[in-house]
Amino acid sequence: MALAYPQPSDELVFFVNGRKVTERQADPEELLLYYLRKKHILSLNFAFEFFRLSGTKYGCGVGGCGACTVMISTYDPVAKQIQHHPANSCLLPICSLHGAAVTTVEGVGSIKARIHPIQERLAKCHGSQCGFCTPGMVMSIYALLRNHVRPSMEQIISALDGNLCRCTGYRPIIDSCMSFVGEPTCCQLRGTGQCCLDKEECVCTSSTEGQVSYIGFIYCLCNPEEFPSMDPTQEFIFPPELMRMAQEQQKTTLVFRGKRTTWISPPSLKELLELKAKYPNAPLVVGNTRLKKNHHDTYHPIILHPVRIPEMHVVSSTNNRLVIGAACCLAQLRNILMEAVAKLPQEKTKIYQALLQHLRTLAGEQIRSMASLGGHIVSRGSTWDLNPILSVGKSVLNLASEDGERQILLNDQFLAGCENADLKAKEVVVSVLIPYSLKDDFISAFRQAGSQKNAFSIVNSGMRVLFNPGTDTIVDLSILYGGIGSTTISARKSCKKLIGRQWNDQMLNEACRLVREEIFLPPSAQGGKVEYRRTLLVSFLFRFYLEVLHGLYQMYPFRYAELSQKRMSALGLLQSGVPQGVQIYQMRCDVDPGQSPQDPVGRPIMHQSGIKHATGEAVYIDDIRPVDGELSLAVVTSIKAHAKIISIDALEALQVPGVVDVVTARDIPGENGKDEQAYAEDKVICVGQIICAVVAESLTQAKCGAEKVKIVYEDLEPVLTIEDAIKHNSYITEEKKIEKGDIEKGFKSADEIIEGELHIGGQEHFYLETNSVLVIPRVEDKEMDVYVSTQHVTDVQELVASALNLQSNKIMCHVKRVGGAFGGKITKPSLFAVVAAVAANKTGCPVRFALERNMDMLITGGRHPFFGKYKVGLMNDGRIIAADFQCYINGGCTKDESELVIEYIVLKVDNAYNIPNLRVRGHACKTNLPSNTAFSGFGFPQAGLFMEMCIVAVATQTGLPHEKVREINMYKGVNLTSFKEEFNAENLWKCWEECLDKSDYYNRKAMVEEFNTKNYWKKKGIAIIPMKFSVGFNATYFHQAGALIHIYIDGSVLVTHGGIELGQGIHTKMLQIVSRELKIPLSYIHFCETSTTTVPNGKYTAASVGTEINARAVQDACQILWKRLDPIRRDNPNGRWEDWISEAHKQSISLSATGYFKGYVTDMNWDTQKGHAFPYFLFGVACSEVEIDCLTGAHKNIRTDIIMDACFSINPAIDIGQIEGAFIQGVGLYTLEEIYFSPEGEQLTLGPDTYKIPAICDIPEQFRVYLLPNSRNSIAIYSSKGMGEAGFFLGSSVFFAIRDAVAAARKERGLPLDFTLSSPLTAEQIRMACADVFTEMIPKDKPGTYKPWAINVS
Repeated sequence: MALAYPQPSDELVFFVNGRKVTERQADPEELLLYYLRKKHILSLNFAFEFFRLSGTKYGCGVGGCGACTVMISTYDPVAKQIQHHPANSCLLPICSLHGAAVTTVEGVGSIKARIHPIQERLAKCHGSQCGFCTPGMVMSIYALLRNHVRPSMEQIISALDGNLCRCTGYRPIIDSCMSFVGEPTCCQLRGTGQCCLDKEECVCTSSTEGQVSYIGFIYCLCNPEEFPSMDPTQEFIFPPELMRMAQEQQKTTLVFRGKRTTWISPPSLKELLELKAKYPNAPLVVGNTRLKKNHHDTYHPIILHPVRIPEMHVVSSTNNRLVIGAACCLAQLRNILMEAVAKLPQEKTKIYQALLQHLRTLAGEQIRSMASLGGHIVSRGSTWDLNPILSVGKSVLNLASEDGERQILLNDQFLAGCENADLKAKEVVVSVLIPYSLKDDFISAFRQAGSQKNAFSIVNSGMRVLFNPGTDTIVDLSILYGGIGSTTISARKSCKKLIGRQWNDQMLNEACRLVREEIFLPPSAQGGKVEYRRTLLVSFLFRFYLEVLHGLYQMYPFRYAELSQKRMSALGLLQSGVPQGVQIYQMRCDVDPGQSPQDPVGRPIMHQSGIKHATGEAVYIDDIRPVDGELSLAVVTSIKAHAKIISIDALEALQVPGVVDVVTARDIPGENGKDEQAYAEDKVICVGQIICAVVAESLTQAKCGAEKVKIVYEDLEPVLTIEDAIKHNSYITEEKKIEKGDIEKGFKSADEIIEGELHIGGQEHFYLETNSVLVIPRVEDKEMDVYVSTQHVTDVQELVASALNLQSNKIMCHVKRVGGAFGGKITKPSLFAVVAAVAANKTGCPVRFALERNMDMLITGGRHPFFGKYKVGLMNDGRIIAADFQCYINGGCTKDESELVIEYIVLKVDNAYNIPNLRVRGHACKTNLPSNTAFSGFGFPQAGLFMEMCIVAVATQTGLPHEKVREINMYKGVNLTSFKEEFNAENLWKCWEECLDKSDYYNRKAMVEEFNTKNYWKKKGIAIIPMKFSVGFNATYFHQAGALIHIYIDGSVLVTHGGIELGQGIHTKMLQIVSRELKIPLSYIHFCETSTTTVPNGKYTAASVGTEINARAVQDACQILWKRLDPIRRDNPNGRWEDWISEAHKQSISLSATGYFKGYVTDMNWDTQKGHAFPYFLFGVACSEVEIDCLTGAHKNIRTDIIMDACFSINPAIDIGQIEGAFIQGVGLYTLEEIYFSPEGEQLTLGPDTYKIPAICDIPEQFRVYLLPNSRNSIAIYSSKGMGEAGFFLGSSVFFAIRDAVAAARKERGLPLDFTLSSPLTAEQIRMACADVFTEMIPKDKPGTYKPWAINVS
């Protein structure tokens, strides 16, 4: 009987944090993340209450970062089991939650109620810095612990696969989880069972000459044994009401009607098939992981949700197969296959083992817990990893429709969408039959992606061969590849021709030729990396050939030869183990016995907001509750890189329901930005430039309106690359130049002269909190409150006031905290604030402008791409006696910070090396790309890598060990920089020698060399890199800072200053300083916010000095107050703090003080090329070891040792966290993160699905950080040093370790060793540099004969 639809909408019932939610008009298009974060009515016992759960964060909107993670609990009425799993709330339609219990971070624990052990440990182990990603981390671990009370470390790492952190470097997050593991929790050095605390004596012996003595103990940053144990009885119980619902509604069809879409959840297969017959175009949605990512402008009038159909969850086995329901999620599939592999004979589970290999790396645990097997198969993405394996394994799809049941092969024709092998419109996949493998079956899975885990494959493959029993004669052969075309591609013809052949080298050669001829990848193919992808086709085939040979030997050892050692090295994947960390620092109290036990300075104090981060109670800009009358803003951006604006037609946009107005440059009362326009006026100068803004009652309406705005352009010629800019003489500033010594004389006296060049790509900041601003006009005097995520409130204030033609005293800017910045929120937030403020001024309403991830990445720019050319004169003993450097950066379309960046590159390019005759010329190129801006390191990461490439070139030319060339050229003793600033290199050498010792460099180098002699297809590399890092700015006024401290009558203290909390712990350190200076407990002190109303004219928080300059101002205010209290204390020396304050108030002594720090005196005269450009230098050295796979280009980071000259750290936990986090960001720049631009200037990498930052799988297996002891810095407060950016460049040690491994491969292959590598040193570059017969056999495309998918802008 046909179903009578339409029918009235059902009530949607689910629970959130133990409380019932009833939605009578649920909208199928509404996603859980936005539902939780915005205002809704919660029905509870007939009372109506507004709730807003902002602990669940928006990070990307595509399920790629984990910031939005929640736990979903469901009850299976058939199995009578409760299931818990993590999920990306940004992908979950609320209608999919009927009968489910949702737990958010607020439900796990809160400061108001009870802090959960996960939250406490994460905070106290310093696993949170900016805190924006922390709720997602908590939820991923919480969901794991609800299923596994004592998980393994492997399970914990797997649970965090889908969570990104840009601040911490992940190590402290892992540490915080170790106490939950059902095994020893100490660091387990090298798996020996020994702890780092047992490795050395408590007090080190006295030093010998040239070595450093550690006077204190070795301290751990937290002690997990102090934490209270988990109590599972305190968790939410699954609501009994939902159990009853699940039982009662087993046979009830659920219908939820929205404005455009109807969601239908049938209870039976029969009803589903009737619905599919009636609505053949309706998609079946289980996890929504595919539909959400591709919805864009399309929508579906009917959505079918088949999760309650028993046949689609079936799991059964027979003598020759497994049958798995199509609605089973990938995490269930993994568990099913693991159980099968454990129970069945190995010969039957080869396909299951191949599937498991990919399931360990496919997506994150949130996606694996949501995405269904059927959805993965039917969506048929070219890079979907499981489909090629299922296909070669002869899997079968069990289909059903009203017309009956049938089976089709999940073969190459199905995956290609061939009509005769595909589903019919009215059919659904009910289950998947995956057969057992045969004894003479060999099945392998291959993939190579931009990151080890949670990344789409560049190329994947499934391969299978079946032999005549007991022989190596091919009976059947299947080879499928993904990532080559729009669908999975089969080498069907090649396989057919190889039937009957024997499995030998001749067959391999023929197979490679046939596959190359059959599978063609055009040079303009989407995704680029064309020659690399072509190489992977045959590289995978070669590995499969060897795996099968090895398998034949294992089965028939007397019939087939064992693989040679050379060939054996091609087998096996590079899989990172569980990371282990060591942190060693010197306690201040060990050096200063007079320090009070209550004095917190020098101690690893927890981040001031750490607990709030972990509970989700820390408020960021977009977490601020909606204001009455608030409007949402969406921008219209340029689609042209360079063009005149002919017209802007907003008529259709204004007709969209809810749209209030469209704002353009004409609506600006005052100045339209300074260096960069807030709204484009007559022309656009990059793709992504803001042209106009649409304000509406909701963000959805604003976005809809923005899509309706029509812009007419007249194209102008764009300049996109550094090469283009040089050709067109397009520069932002004049050339910056430093010259030292006599360059010409130096070259004449050199034994040899070498030349080379280096390209370094850009880098996205990828702060987890996107740019956000909330502007609230006040009723009188044209005043305006601006809440903004920025590093520079003064700039925001100035630009907004200028745009509105007001005085700055009418604009009040506020920042509580920023969810990551890294330099990216210095200049850009001011423009976004102007955009919103102009809209607020025009409409008279509060305006919220929170960028979505793709728009943030499109508009903002990032680190400057770099191109450098060098000419180096050297002596045969490795000394560099002359160098001529030409440095170029791609500044983008406006000046922004490019002049300062190129200045810093010129000033810092020498790094740790004293070159007697040096000329450096720097050029900031002006192009039609989004303006690049400040980024951690501020030019030094590019300059330092460039210098180190010169060192490597010299070492290669002379044949000397790289570390010896570094040593012979390093600064020694008291010396002068190229710009004549004096410094002492003593600590540089202390760090160098300590790192050589702590890393056991020479022994490990010998072991690396030994490994490389035994392994042809895998190579290890090791590198040790020194660093001279200049802290601060090259102008005094940048270092000024102010503070305001109030002491209240009860003795409590309120602190505010001009610095901004970005995750670097600046407020925590300020509280420590106030505690020391006023000699009061931390509990007496509070920091509220950074605001222009309390501390005016603050400079931006950047360049690693934000903490120390504001600390000076805070210290100044404290000392003023302390001095005022002198008479009171003299009269009552034994009194309590509260007594002194009370008496001071009675005596009319002011208890409020302004502190000020004029700043470090710095200057740089570019005319004389001399100056005291920086306040001071800090030094560091890192040693890293890696292993590479020469067949695929994959690598793993084995170990890193860092020695950092931190002097006396104010807070070792924060400083070590900054070092580790910066190091991992550096690893991202140098080895992983790629930005792509189209030939038209459009950025193509706009989210975590296309732009990969380091994940938990990318950190070194052993990560050791040591702070150099017994060091002093007379300039900074308490003899500390700024650690914010210093660790970044040391990530290049991984780059050079990879290069060392590549050089070993090339040497063995007889290839030249003076090869060039660019940054980032990705798998593509590694593979192609390890040239071999496979790279030689693939066709090469001549540049200029085709239009590339992407261009190199560096």
